[in-house]
Amino acid sequence: MTAANWDSNKEIQYFREYLRIPSVHPNPNYEPCVEFLKRQAEDLDLPIKVYYPLNEQNPVVVLTWEGLENELPSILLNSHMDVVPVFPENWTHSPFAADIDEDGRIFARGSQDMKCVGMQYLAAIRALKKSGSRFKRTIHISFVPDEEVGGRKGMYPFVTSEDFKSLNIGFSLDEGIASPTSVFPVFYAERTVKRKWKGNLWQALMNLSIFPGVILKISGSAGHGLLLMPNTAGEKLSYITDKMMQFRAGQVKRLKDNPELQVGDVTTINLTTVDGGVQSNVVPPLLTVCFDVRLSLDIDVEEFEANLAKWCEEAGGGIELEFSSIWRKGHIPPTVTDKTNPFWVAFKRATDELGLSTKLQVFPGGTDSRYIRHVGIPALGFSPMNNTPVLLHDHDEFLHAETYLQGVEIYKKIIVNLANV
Repeated sequence: MTAANWDSNKEIQYFREYLRIPSVHPNPNYEPCVEFLKRQAEDLDLPIKVYYPLNEQNPVVVLTWEGLENELPSILLNSHMDVVPVFPENWTHSPFAADIDEDGRIFARGSQDMKCVGMQYLAAIRALKKSGSRFKRTIHISFVPDEEVGGRKGMYPFVTSEDFKSLNIGFSLDEGIASPTSVFPVFYAERTVKRKWKGNLWQALMNLSIFPGVILKISGSAGHGLLLMPNTAGEKLSYITDKMMQFRAGQVKRLKDNPELQVGDVTTINLTTVDGGVQSNVVPPLLTVCFDVRLSLDIDVEEFEANLAKWCEEAGGGIELEFSSIWRKGHIPPTVTDKTNPFWVAFKRATDELGLSTKLQVFPGGTDSRYIRHVGIPALGFSPMNNTPVLLHDHDEFLHAETYLQGVEIYKKIIVNLANV
């Protein structure tokens, strides 16, 4: 397709219009997104509802295409409206201009993560409606806020609301990640993230996001820096850090030794912040350290927590360990990907019939699918972007116009299969 054709393509223009809405953190304004989606609903001749599960600054928008057998559990096609911050000086194109170059690359924040997916849903629905298609199951297309900072103001409160329950969701699609190869990753689970919700040091950050971390407040002997006092906070920090890094090294080795494993299949541990002390010659009475910890599905959560507590005692005690999960202890069950799950069968049949090469993976980060799975609804993460560099959250994020349009065709087939289960 030529540049002129890309410029005149209706679906490409809708996509670019959506990308030009700067719903960007730390202070996203979703109202322009809501107005844009209302115009889309009018064009599609579909009813639209706007919900406010937490407050009026964080709307959840749902378009609905009613099925022929609407008593059956429905299909949810989910995406998020928010995007991460940008550093414009590092972009070769304005991050919210949605410029398209002569090669067909559309540059914009959100082009991969994940305004593309939301608009591909709508483009596929538009084409299916135009063809006169009807399906057994009702299809809901949702656009949520706040996913990029944890979903605490969007999907998290929405899934427990009566409004969500009234949608009668039986299966959900959500975002995946671009693939630099021809293989499309399909995500059926996420690692368990340990999170901490209180504390002055991280209070501002906590207001913005669900921060994945294990936080240790390490108390110790204080005094002059010329002394060699026992049980200092620094000694304890060294012991704990050594234990965590040994565990980390084991996971690095697993990943290196088994080429079949992806980063989502192992536990990741990274020391991210250390805070404390007043000046160079004073031994501080308290050091606070945070580790980003994401537990793989083969790790027993309670056993890992017990090991952390044991290491704190071995270090000399006096360590306050602060972590908790947003859910109950343990992993959120992954989506079943065998013949017992008819939605998985329908999804896989669609990709097979299209001749797509797919690979099941555990999502390395976090998406709103974890909230949906937690309430017992199977969910898959899938973004139809293969042969594409992974640029989510990166400078010069782009998606090729042909890849975008190919994704629309892929979703058409997947939606038909899922909605007729």
